[in-house]
Amino acid sequence: MQRATIKALLDAGAVKQFELIANGGDFYCEVKTAAGKEIIIGSNGKIKTWRTIDSAAKWLYVLGVGKLLLKLGRWQPGQKTINL
Repeated sequence: MQRATIKALLDAGAVKQFELIANGGDFYCEVKTAAGKEIIIGSNGKIKTWRTIDSAAKWLYVLGVGKLLLKLGRWQPGQKTINL
């Protein structure tokens, strides 16, 4: 799911939850709607990732996200990313 789609769903009130998920040393985000969960995709067509919680929070906040679930179970600071 790309940025424009997420923004449209947010504006329509169709997003149920955002989950910021640790994956090695990076984070990615899943968007939960009534239709299911989708991972945020960047403009390059690949999974959008962030190196820090701060950078992810800033990106999501600018988009209009005010609340999210943070999953740190697979967080390994300093580790290279585990391919999804």
